[in-house]
Amino acid sequence: MSDRSLRGTRLGGSSMESEEGVEFAARQLTEYRCPRDHITKLPFSTEADVPSVWECRCGETALLVDGEQPEAKAVKPARTHWDMLLERRSVADLEVLLEERLTKLRSGTLHQRRSA
Repeated sequence: MSDRSLRGTRLGGSSMESEEGVEFAARQLTEYRCPRDHITKLPFSTEADVPSVWECRCGETALLVDGEQPEAKAVKPARTHWDMLLERRSVADLEVLLEERLTKLRSGTLHQRRSA
């Protein structure tokens, strides 16, 4: 066993395999440009679907040079509490509830929570 030991090598640090006879996949070099004029070049396989946008190192969205511009996605407006309330009740129902609560408040029969 001592004749098979690998003295002087770091285990896992380097590979004993060579790249001889290995054929690498065909690649294409893509270029992205952000609004701050940063250029990012990335290699992709020729068979890969190249994304039209890439996040730049500055955090901006970089667009593919000489590529199709992505379509803007439709943005849904945020639902407010009022919108959700109107899904459950009509304005007429809410007016009736308001009048009932105001009547109770004015007559003093509305029980308020007491803090301890």
